[in-house]
Amino acid sequence: MDIATFLIQLLNAVQYGLLLFLIAGGLTLIFGIMGIINLAHGSFYMVGAYLAWSLSMHLGSLWLAIPAGIVLSVVLGLLIEWLLIKRLYRLGHLQQVLLTYGLILIVEEMRGIVWGDEVHSVPVPDLLSASVPLTDTLSYPVYRLGISGVCIALAVLLYVLIQRTRLGMVIRAGATNREMVQSLGIDIDLLYRFVFALGVALAALAGMIAAPVSSVFPGMGNQVLIICFVVVVIGGIGSVKGALVGALLIGLVDTFGKVVELKVGHFRLLPELAGMSVYLLMAFVLLWRPAGLFGKRA
Repeated sequence: MDIATFLIQLLNAVQYGLLLFLIAGGLTLIFGIMGIINLAHGSFYMVGAYLAWSLSMHLGSLWLAIPAGIVLSVVLGLLIEWLLIKRLYRLGHLQQVLLTYGLILIVEEMRGIVWGDEVHSVPVPDLLSASVPLTDTLSYPVYRLGISGVCIALAVLLYVLIQRTRLGMVIRAGATNREMVQSLGIDIDLLYRFVFALGVALAALAGMIAAPVSSVFPGMGNQVLIICFVVVVIGGIGSVKGALVGALLIGLVDTFGKVVELKVGHFRLLPELAGMSVYLLMAFVLLWRPAGLFGKRA
């Protein structure tokens, strides 16, 4: 593998990992802070992609579609938490799994009614449609670099929100002791509603910015759900920093596992095992640190 190809694959791995973080960051907030196993999180990623497609068609620009889609996804998150999720806080994980799985079916059915079952594409904005030349024959799309930049900026903002603000302090306190926070006069239900809406908005935003580089199709959220849970487990439940590190590790392992060839006799090992490599990584991390890289033991 020459240096230009290696650089392209490295950029692909970082971009994929940062996009995974954007989805998994919302999931680790909902799972780690609220204690909710949200199997429907991938559906919000799909909804974001469909919003990007439909709103860009109606508004004429992805630049206008993304802010409008964020507002709609926040409203969706607030409604779902108010109608359904708030009833799960004092119930067991089985009820959470059943309700959120049912939510997957509802979202899929509504998606079919509203947008149909066709596969769609979202055009890359003209401003970001160029490519950066790496060699005489190889280049890298500016839009993919833009995705990485957006994800990095949001990672910094999310870290500042959780670790450096009063709201973040209340969120962390609510994750540690819900009853104590309530006794201080803080509306924990409103706080959890905000956290859930934030998680939904992050997943939907990931779908919106990923739509121009991938097709928009039914069930696309199911493909990222399991891998995002792997990110959360590797990084440590409830840790935003862990979600970022875990997502980048998975991006590197998955991307290079598909392109690096390791021959043993007549067998090519890594490409065939690329789908398994992320789970091997998770197993290794859990053997080393059972609570994840940045998780805390219960």
